[in-house]
Amino acid sequence: MEIKELKEFLEQIKFDEKGLVVAVAQDYITNEVLMVAYMSKESLEITLKEKRACYFSRSRQSLWRKGETSGHIQKLKGLYYDCDADAVLMKVEQIGCACHTGAYSCFYNKAYEENVTDQAILKKVYNQIINRKENPVEESYTNYLFEKGLDKILKKVGEETSEVIIGAKNKNKEELVYELSDLIYHSLVLMVSEGVTIDEIKQELAKRHK
Repeated sequence: MEIKELKEFLEQIKFDEKGLVVAVAQDYITNEVLMVAYMSKESLEITLKEKRACYFSRSRQSLWRKGETSGHIQKLKGLYYDCDADAVLMKVEQIGCACHTGAYSCFYNKAYEENVTDQAILKKVYNQIINRKENPVEESYTNYLFEKGLDKILKKVGEETSEVIIGAKNKNKEELVYELSDLIYHSLVLMVSEGVTIDEIKQELAKRHK
């Protein structure tokens, strides 16, 4: 965005009496709402220039670059404002967790949810595995795998691969679906362990799909 366009955009936003506007951060892949905070004109300008979320902390009364201490930054992928120009929506790539509690999203308290298939479930499981690695939970199987290390993870991937083969040979679809799910989960754990992202897998698949 050019300087002139940025100035025109900022003039359209209706900041409140404290000079702030509500800002919603949303995962650009899964569309999951991650958090709600506030932005000032300066933090909004910084966000657009640096392509990284910068908020205004009401408690500290100062600018707050998301992840400046935790490393859990938000890379800006898109920014929009509503019909009244009094709220902004950011599509971001969340690195690590958005919530200070260690949860990926601040909206983890469920009041109601339709029982529908989530098209972005792989991304959600992947993010949950990252969360478990960075914020261990007692008696978590995922944490058990990370504690045991790469050899244990690779052993499980090998075991699940064999069970997928057996399920297919048995012509048992229910068994095959179950074992494929186990294999995919353990493969995601391996990816997190070795720093491989879902985007990197997508990019590799895209190269082959030509």
